[in-house]
Amino acid sequence: MERISTDLCIIGAGSAGLSIAAGVAQMGAKVVLIEGAAMGGDCLNYGCVPSKALLAAGRAAQAIRRGAPGVQGAEPQIDFAAVKAQLAAVIAQIAPVDSQERFEDFGVQVIRAYASFTGPREVEAGGKIIRARRFVIATGSHPTIPPVPGLDAIPYFTNETIFAQTERPEHLLILGGGPVAMEMAQAHRRLGCAVTVIARSRVLGRDDPDASAVVLAALRDEGVAVLEGCEIVRLRALAQGLEAVLSDGITVTGSHLLVATGRTSAIARLNLSAAGVAYTDKGVTVGPNLRSSNRRIYAVGDVAGGLQFTHVAGAHAGVVIKQVLFGLPAKQATVVPMVTYTDPELAQIGLTEAQARAAHPGVQVLRQEFLHNDRAVTEGKTTGFLKLMLLKGRPVGVTIVGAGAGELIGLWALAMSAGMKVGTVAGMIAPYPTRGEISKRAAGAYFSPKLFDNMGVKRVVRLVQRLLP
Repeated sequence: MERISTDLCIIGAGSAGLSIAAGVAQMGAKVVLIEGAAMGGDCLNYGCVPSKALLAAGRAAQAIRRGAPGVQGAEPQIDFAAVKAQLAAVIAQIAPVDSQERFEDFGVQVIRAYASFTGPREVEAGGKIIRARRFVIATGSHPTIPPVPGLDAIPYFTNETIFAQTERPEHLLILGGGPVAMEMAQAHRRLGCAVTVIARSRVLGRDDPDASAVVLAALRDEGVAVLEGCEIVRLRALAQGLEAVLSDGITVTGSHLLVATGRTSAIARLNLSAAGVAYTDKGVTVGPNLRSSNRRIYAVGDVAGGLQFTHVAGAHAGVVIKQVLFGLPAKQATVVPMVTYTDPELAQIGLTEAQARAAHPGVQVLRQEFLHNDRAVTEGKTTGFLKLMLLKGRPVGVTIVGAGAGELIGLWALAMSAGMKVGTVAGMIAPYPTRGEISKRAAGAYFSPKLFDNMGVKRVVRLVQRLLP
């Protein structure tokens, strides 16, 4: 069996693993990258990239339906197979950036196989033993399949298979109520499918309930049937499609089923016990610096057991690079923006209103409606709001629901990560008319009572006016 010695061995060629491999190799270290599945990981092949392309197609279809004042709407002509072909084209366009050839050009040795630890400093992959000074586990996650009676006897989609479906589902049943479920529900409805969402609890249950209610209302208005607080007692295949029997006795039938009930960290193949790496069912147990119980082994991205977002994985890459290349201390960020890409979008950073009130009794909550934003009014997209949670003049959380919320949350990510006071945002000049003005207006609302409802300020102003020539 061939033996390889290297400075760093990375297991997993998704967002985090590729970022680390590129950075470390280009700065002179020897790198082995191991990947048993597709280069680019879940985000490129089954997640962010195809899902946002599908949402874009749905958005285009909906724009035709809606029309505009003076512009007659019409039912769009949708070629579902062509939409899916475009998804494949988008993936193919991005794929060279994540390709094996590109990373080999960086000097990375790429092994296309699954890895398993054989000891604290060695893994086996593809008939090779790799011994490294440091390891990074970046194996990501895979769809969680719930123990629903009858599920194992019927065909179903997950995010790993739904994008390859070229025939339009007549009636798509979606099991789950999180961001993926809601995004896919809206996209498929807009592309001509009947859609029913079956959720065990409140949809988008981790989000601010005021904001998730706005998204839910929008989807229902478009014709998505959403059943909340429902347990599936049994699934059964029919001659055409399937039926789901719910705990309240209701039976729902559909042509296809998508399971979108969360994700599980991909650790089963790794033999972590042989490496002395502690783990739970959430993933590898790591400290703030992403180091595992084996000081030579780090875990990044979904497999590290925290927030499962591509931008988190990318940030983890920087944390690890500082440590393995330069021996510098580094910790993962604690304030991370999150976006659900429905229409309207829902974005969150820091604490929700409920979390902020529970943690900080003195928190101040300010709210601005898109109804009062001139750009939103001109485009007829006034649904939604920005909610700003402040503690002693500093933001501790921001919720935005509305058109472009994912873009707007970036300003608050900067403000919170830099420890800015709200006056910095209030004092900026925002171009007019833009949705970005809603952030400035929310920040300015913090000062309004101090300026306009303060008798002391008014007395000073009157005195100055008498003294001025």
